[in-house]
Amino acid sequence: MLTVSLCMIVRNEEQTLGRCLSTVRDLVDEIIIVDTGSEDQTREIARSFGARLFEFAWIDDFAAARNFAFSQASKDYIFWLDADDVLEEADRERFLALRKMEPFEYDSVSMPYHLAFDDRGQPVKFLRRNRLVKRQRQFVWHGAVHEYLEVGGEIYHSDIAVTHRKEKAYTDRNLQIYLRRQERNESFSPRDQYYFANELYDHGRYQEAAEQYQAFLDGGQGWIEDQIMACYKQAECYANLQQPEKQIQSLVRTLAFDAPRAEFCCKVGAYFLEKKDIHKAIYWFRQATLLERPPNMMGMTDEPAWSWLPHLQLCYCYDQIGEYGRAKIHHEMSKLHHPTHPSVLHNERYFASREEAQPSV
Repeated sequence: MLTVSLCMIVRNEEQTLGRCLSTVRDLVDEIIIVDTGSEDQTREIARSFGARLFEFAWIDDFAAARNFAFSQASKDYIFWLDADDVLEEADRERFLALRKMEPFEYDSVSMPYHLAFDDRGQPVKFLRRNRLVKRQRQFVWHGAVHEYLEVGGEIYHSDIAVTHRKEKAYTDRNLQIYLRRQERNESFSPRDQYYFANELYDHGRYQEAAEQYQAFLDGGQGWIEDQIMACYKQAECYANLQQPEKQIQSLVRTLAFDAPRAEFCCKVGAYFLEKKDIHKAIYWFRQATLLERPPNMMGMTDEPAWSWLPHLQLCYCYDQIGEYGRAKIHHEMSKLHHPTHPSVLHNERYFASREEAQPSV
């Protein structure tokens, strides 16, 4: 059975570290915790789980800290998590099964990363990350902020999900790191440009964010999934800036990178719905329902766009133009995917009231 080192970097994570480690302590052979300056009980919690604890002076560089953590590993494979991640029971069982696979000759194992959930606890936003890597390959982290692990070779796309359970409020820490780098006139990689734009967007600095997304896209060197997301987010910037012409231009630009995806179709449908162009909105929402989901997508997936959302929107659109039969069909489809969504429940009451109002024959 392959041996595994868990490597983590932490700082002031007393609220979540114990929860995280309790879900993986029996799945790994050693726990390596690199602390970057905690002032709470983080170190004590790490020691209580038998972790090998190291200190690393914070230098505004997440990749440097992660590479240091990886350098301390001694087992066949390295597994990495953040303190606010967990493995649910089903995924713990899958992880144990993975460890028993023979022969196991992969260089990296990708895992879905569940980021947001609906009221049923089902993931609605997720992506894939390379989570378990062969130590002898000496894969390296890159990027001071929003770092990434550069891997190669044979990759196994597993169904073991890592679940993100964030407790802390978001701060401007990452934005400030980028702004300090900008003040020092440091050169930004394409990835830096993209994530700097994301930080500006997340803090409501839409004009600056749109300009950063434009610089990233014009460079033409980023990961294709980042370029597609940059178009989507730039479109949202322009929507917030009340510039609809630029909004639709940004959305359409995604077609230069890949075939239409459900996320694209729903965003364009929503654009036309906002303009009260119902027939164009119907066209694009219908396209979303016809698409086949690509397998093992590494980029961000918006699950509602691939399931209930376009049907919900088609229900509304058809109702608006008086095609109640079609509206009811799409209501039933949305209910099939998400029967407890508030809008689905509202529509259920609406159609029930319509049927009650129909004269009996």
